[in-house]
Amino acid sequence: MLAMDDSQQAEDPELPDDDEQMDLFRQAVADARPLHSDLADTRKRPPAPRPLQLEADEQQVIDELLNSPTDWAGIEVGDEISYCRPGVQRRVMQRLRRGQFKPKAHLDLHGSTLRNASSELKSFLNSCKQRDISCVRIVHGKGRGSRHGVPVLKAAVDRWLRQRDDILAFSSAPSFDGGTGAVYVLLRKQP
Repeated sequence: MLAMDDSQQAEDPELPDDDEQMDLFRQAVADARPLHSDLADTRKRPPAPRPLQLEADEQQVIDELLNSPTDWAGIEVGDEISYCRPGVQRRVMQRLRRGQFKPKAHLDLHGSTLRNASSELKSFLNSCKQRDISCVRIVHGKGRGSRHGVPVLKAAVDRWLRQRDDILAFSSAPSFDGGTGAVYVLLRKQP
């Protein structure tokens, strides 16, 4: 059936008016019944489950790291830090040390407490993973402004990064990008 506007209906006196058309339609569909199908699920999907035990375990590790005594003699102010997960090619590590990977995101932890630095680093790395960023720069400082003149954040960042499964490698940044006061980090690509 073709739809006509009011001006066409007014010109053709044989067409029924709106009330008559509605009555004809109701008669035509009088014995129609709604279809019931179990194929379509119209319910709202529940939110994704949160790994509560994993979050609790990670928080416990952070608390232990923050409250455990630190051997400050292990890392000196001028020392470079680096780490390479087994299976990562030596050439990749060389390129990282030379600054041949361009960091796509940066985090500056200067002046942060250990607790704040830990949560900032965790949030930053999780955000980078979600955005599929593979190389980042983290500025931890050289420790010259700390109370004992030792790099507190540098040692903590070194320790925290080694414990994450999503970190492939890290190395102190080249001198033009922070030197021993910053670190370049390679993140594992999302599957």
